[in-house]
Amino acid sequence: MNPTDLASLRENYAAGGLEESDLLPDPHAMFERWFADAVSAGIHEPNAMVVATASPDGVPSSRFVLLKGFDERGWCFYTNTGSRKGAELAANPRCALLFPWHPLERQVRVDGVAEPLSPEEVEAYFAVRPRGSQIGAWASPQSTVVEDRGALAASYAEEERRFAGQDDVPVPPAWGGYRVRAEAVEFWQGRPGRMHDRLVYRRSDDGWDVVRLAP
Repeated sequence: MNPTDLASLRENYAAGGLEESDLLPDPHAMFERWFADAVSAGIHEPNAMVVATASPDGVPSSRFVLLKGFDERGWCFYTNTGSRKGAELAANPRCALLFPWHPLERQVRVDGVAEPLSPEEVEAYFAVRPRGSQIGAWASPQSTVVEDRGALAASYAEEERRFAGQDDVPVPPAWGGYRVRAEAVEFWQGRPGRMHDRLVYRRSDDGWDVVRLAP
């Protein structure tokens, strides 16, 4: 595909708008409303989000993970804490989340700080994961170089044998979760002519201030 072809790929967003009067007082409640809309619309994995982190010297990285909980305290996800994102969050807990709900012509961005979840929270979630995913958490040294697919399969088979006959698979030592406490939450709604609505909640001493950004 040449650049001319790429330039012709465009959508004229016209599904709706977002006014200040549409917002709820708290960004977490507003997110819950939009998340419910995404679920109702049948969006594939509406809880899929991009998590962006950065190394201590400012090198960014991003990847999709699945949101596994949210409330007024923040947004939660789980991962191998020895992975690249885990190492970067340990050194620099500032991060960003992005929910790209394209069929609704919406995005939500969260800028915040990641805090480790308690062992009790991690154990409670790990216990309800499918057994295959529990085994995989033990078998995969996430973000490290492996010889080939066969090596991963052998590691998985080894862990299956190790936990055979056990009703419960314990939490691996290098597996945990994070809660992202928001400093700013942006709600983005597509508009015709690229005049999109961007309304941002920013944390203040009194709660939340809302500003509108130019598209």
